[in-house]
Amino acid sequence: MSFWPTPEHWSVKIPLDTAHPRLEILRETGLVELAPAPFEVPASEYESLEYMDWKSGGDTNFAPLASADGELDCRGFWDKGKTDKDALWTSNAAAAPTLKNYVESVGVNFGRVRIIKLNPQDREQAIRSIHRDDNNRFNPEHEGWVVRTWLELTDNPDSYMLLMDNDADGLPDRSTERRVPLTKGARFMVDTQRLWHVVVHPGSAPRYALIVSLESGPTLEGWIGSQLSARV
Repeated sequence: MSFWPTPEHWSVKIPLDTAHPRLEILRETGLVELAPAPFEVPASEYESLEYMDWKSGGDTNFAPLASADGELDCRGFWDKGKTDKDALWTSNAAAAPTLKNYVESVGVNFGRVRIIKLNPQDREQAIRSIHRDDNNRFNPEHEGWVVRTWLELTDNPDSYMLLMDNDADGLPDRSTERRVPLTKGARFMVDTQRLWHVVVHPGSAPRYALIVSLESGPTLEGWIGSQLSARV
């Protein structure tokens, strides 16, 4: 492998240890896999949206369903002086009612909601984009830690979310590697400010998935418990 993050990588500077209330279910590994989605999402709800050319984790485009101010904007909420919560629906949301209803059904404060369109990339290409997320900038420490959940919209059984925890230097620890298969309907919750992550996506067609930022707390913990997969 020709690339590996160094201590100069921007992710290393993102805080790991704070006083924010966190989810007990994510404490050990930072990951929990949920049962597959019990509903179908029509392809029109993600293929017909307005996408932005925004690069994150590879050759990507994003269709914002909810943003800091309701505009079609992929920038971090901190650019608008907000933490990644209290999002407003964008014009794309009207074309994606199943996904909008799903997000609202969780019942917690949500931040960015967007569809990712990821073009194929092998592991060597993917590792160049491995990173941690800056989910909690401006988040008051008495409020819940922001985590992210995924819903896979296309069937890519040979693709996987690559996750690694941190070593003593704050770099990805190879010994902690986990892989989450990206089959259609797969759902999982990740503490992406803690875990290094990227998607390895071989194949010939784009992969689509819904990504949602959610605030930790008892309501989210209860929702996760109601959605758990037998393979956790």
